[in-house]
Amino acid sequence: MGETKGSHSHIVEIPVEQENTENNVLTISSAIQQHPMMEISQSPGHFLLLKLWQRDEDLFARRITMKETRLDSIKQEIFQLCCIFFLFHGFFSTILFISSVNHAENEEHMKCRKWWIPSLLSIMTSMVVALLVQVKLYKYWKVACRLKREAGDNRALTRCTQELRMKGASFDLSKEPQINSKRMKSSSVEIKWKPVTWCCQYLVTVCLVVFAGLVFPTPKLFLCIL
Repeated sequence: MGETKGSHSHIVEIPVEQENTENNVLTISSAIQQHPMMEISQSPGHFLLLKLWQRDEDLFARRITMKETRLDSIKQEIFQLCCIFFLFHGFFSTILFISSVNHAENEEHMKCRKWWIPSLLSIMTSMVVALLVQVKLYKYWKVACRLKREAGDNRALTRCTQELRMKGASFDLSKEPQINSKRMKSSSVEIKWKPVTWCCQYLVTVCLVVFAGLVFPTPKLFLCIL
């Protein structure tokens, strides 16, 4: 009899999953050690600089918020003064019109001769309100200029902070936010176009003064012509 021998194959399983897990852990650990934030935390100088810049960013954010709130408040005050200005002229013109109706001839002559009195009262009141508006506008643009500077400083500081976070320990500690050149450039532009800038900034005051000049002869129209 022939004896048949079967060939038996043995399969050896290699624990690849465990090996891959260990490699992943080593890779992640190495990546964490090489991360810029980890380098910063291990460097006292870079860590302190990051904390100082983060504190400055928080202070900038608070000051910017306060100035924006102040600008909104000033705009409301200017709007209220303009409303008072036009309400006054509306009320004043109504009184003049009523007084010019149904009066005697001798009273008509006397009122016509004294038309400059209500006109003077109107122009003086208008100038007082316009002056108050001008003061508010001056404060508004002063705060707006400071807000613009602080926003620029904040952007420069944010760029430096982001660069520090990306570079880690390789960041140059002597580097500071550079904003002086930008300020000088903006200042030169403002000086060059100062008349145009002034007219744009104080356009509300100019309109109020022009309107007051136009309504100045209104009492004569009501008291002498109508």
